Amino acid sequence: MGKPAAVMTLNELDDYKYPRRRPWLLLVVLLCVALVIWLRSVQKASETPSTAGERPAADAVVADQDDTVAEQPSEPEAPVPADVDGLLAQARALEARDSLVEARNRYLRVLDRAAGGRARREAEAALGKINVALIKTVRPMPEKSDVIVKSGDSLERIARRLGTTVDLIQEANLIRNPNRIRAGDHLRVFTGKFAITASKKRNDMVVTMNGSFFKRYDVGSGLHGKTPVGLFTITEKIKEPVWWRPDGKEIPFGHEENILGTRWMTLRASEGTPDVRGYGIHGTWDEASIGKAESAGCLRMRNRDVEELFLYIPTRTPVTIVE
Repeated sequence: MGKPAAVMTLNELDDYKYPRRRPWLLLVVLLCVALVIWLRSVQKASETPSTAGERPAADAVVADQDDTVAEQPSEPEAPVPADVDGLLAQARALEARDSLVEARNRYLRVLDRAAGGRARREAEAALGKINVALIKTVRPMPEKSDVIVKSGDSLERIARRLGTTVDLIQEANLIRNPNRIRAGDHLRVFTGKFAITASKKRNDMVVTMNGSFFKRYDVGSGLHGKTPVGLFTITEKIKEPVWWRPDGKEIPFGHEENILGTRWMTLRASEGTPDVRGYGIHGTWDEASIGKAESAGCLRMRNRDVEELFLYIPTRTPVTIVE
């Protein structure tokens, strides 16, 4: 009698020998075929122009051209002469070493030799920063005098005698209480003479000291040319001024309707200029008006700028306003 079918099946499975196949070889062949097809498709795409593929390249070129045009000034500036460029390099090095008086002298020489352009802008910006730093500290400079306080002296008397401001003496000499100076105290006092020229066309103001450039400020001027031109003098200085509206109402400092900012300096006509009233140099809360002709006729400044100017400009300073 033969074996049961079930047993026969099991024995056959145990004795069965699988053929020796190499499936990995087939995978390698398939991969090689796929690689060849892909390479041919890439080559065909590169040889056949495509409109969709060309547009980004053209757009990129246009974008680059637009960027280049935007960065270029409307009128190309003349190159800086070699001697002026050398002076700028010397001035920068001196400024970096904190030799401010020597750096100032180099920058002033740049202004003497450069008619305009980048060299002048750089020199003016550096001079404004250096000059203010020099006068606001006790650092020595040719325009300062050493003063020994005498019996009966006050900062107001010293300032009036030397043509400067109490605020500047106090800040430069780190005096906390201006009413508590004593005989024998040593002060270093600025004695240079300032003058101001404001341009309605440029909406800026240039301060000179002893005839040399000191600092340039942006200003706002009168709408429709209302700012008067001519020669004027600063006759009054007021901190935190009130504003009198045209209808006679007093608007206190800090009120949202008060347009005068943090400082006011009264202008009075001089040397044959027709008399004017109610004009001055003042701050503004509306900094967007700086650089524009939008005021009622006064010269507007940013509050931080008018506070700086107020610090060192004494009364009787001459102011010239030009078109």
